[in-house]
Amino acid sequence: MLKRIAPDQLRLGMYVQEIPGPWMNHPFWRGSFKLEKYEDLKTLRSAKIDEILIDTTKGRDIIVEDAPAPAAPVTPTAAPAPAVASAPQTEPAKPKPAKISAQVGAEQERANAARVITGSKKAIMTMFNETRMGKALDVKQAMPLVNEITASVSRNRGALISLARLKTADDYTYMHSVAVCALMIALGHQLGLSPEETRQAGLAGLLHDIGKMAVPVDILNKPGKLTDDEFISVKKHAQAGHAILSGVDGIGEAALDVSLHHHEKIDGSGYPFNLKGDQISLMAKMGAVCDVYDAITSNRPYKPGWEPGHSIKRMAGNQGHFDETVLEAFIKSVGIFPTGSCVLMHSGKIGIVIDQHSGSLLTPTVKVFFSAVTMATIPIEIIDLATTRSGDKIASYADPSKLPNLPNLETIWASSGLA
Repeated sequence: MLKRIAPDQLRLGMYVQEIPGPWMNHPFWRGSFKLEKYEDLKTLRSAKIDEILIDTTKGRDIIVEDAPAPAAPVTPTAAPAPAVASAPQTEPAKPKPAKISAQVGAEQERANAARVITGSKKAIMTMFNETRMGKALDVKQAMPLVNEITASVSRNRGALISLARLKTADDYTYMHSVAVCALMIALGHQLGLSPEETRQAGLAGLLHDIGKMAVPVDILNKPGKLTDDEFISVKKHAQAGHAILSGVDGIGEAALDVSLHHHEKIDGSGYPFNLKGDQISLMAKMGAVCDVYDAITSNRPYKPGWEPGHSIKRMAGNQGHFDETVLEAFIKSVGIFPTGSCVLMHSGKIGIVIDQHSGSLLTPTVKVFFSAVTMATIPIEIIDLATTRSGDKIASYADPSKLPNLPNLETIWASSGLA
């Protein structure tokens, strides 16, 4: 039975069927879920929401008052998927929630992140090209890159990830590997993996597409739609990557698993083995989310990338593709409005998200520079939504393609301060 109740009537164990209003106005990417975390209960009670729809056939009813809300948060867990014969995996210990602390601002970390990206891209290009020529991969060359990327992501979770989106057709495969490595590390932190498990997740992200070195370059960089035969050739990269890594001394099971299974989908429609649900390991589920996010937010030879916030919304609405727990953790790791997102403020100003706050998904720091009312540039202003008293807040994503005269977003985001 469906019931509409006030937020202060919520209790743990209730099934939230619907939260009114646009999904970006509250920090819950799902519209329906069982309320099992004290942190989520507290957030819903304090949100500016008049009523919430619950389903009493799937959870606790409002009239049941047998247990008060707990006084301390319930520790969330992200259970690893059971192993299957075709999916070797790293079995993480029960995770403890661990968020990346933004110890420095994105502005401070950007120069260092750019240095890490440049060095990592050169090293990845060398490793991948040597692999294409038939030389054995040395995993000892990869781990220092993972450590550098881990350090940058730990200092600021958005700087390197956002910079890694800026790719060209020629360096896409290499930059994609750097980006997925960083995203896997951020997600590993969010899921509470141990430091070593997180390092292995990063290594898996760095090497997940090594099998593309077995795909002809003209197919990888083709600007138009692939033929059926060409697409079959590209799909073989998962098994080719697993074969390459299987012969590498010191490679972990996570890298083997993710290389082979990062294109599997929860509903069984993925490849190469049509695995579904719990047949897919936690690491492979992580790889699937990180791989798709960077792919759709990046410019490709055949299409321009989507705006980051729009990409998150599309991924959240793609039922059957991703594991819900992993996707929810991913969204928390990059933000509902990820760094680099183009947003419309309630004031009518257009801005770009330049930094995140670890304690809130809805109050990033925004650099405003354009008016949706006058369709003209305005003096640049940086608004920290977590501390500002202006009363302004994000109303929705903004579609740059529908805003004539909009300056280049990459230039605005990358420019220093108010420049």
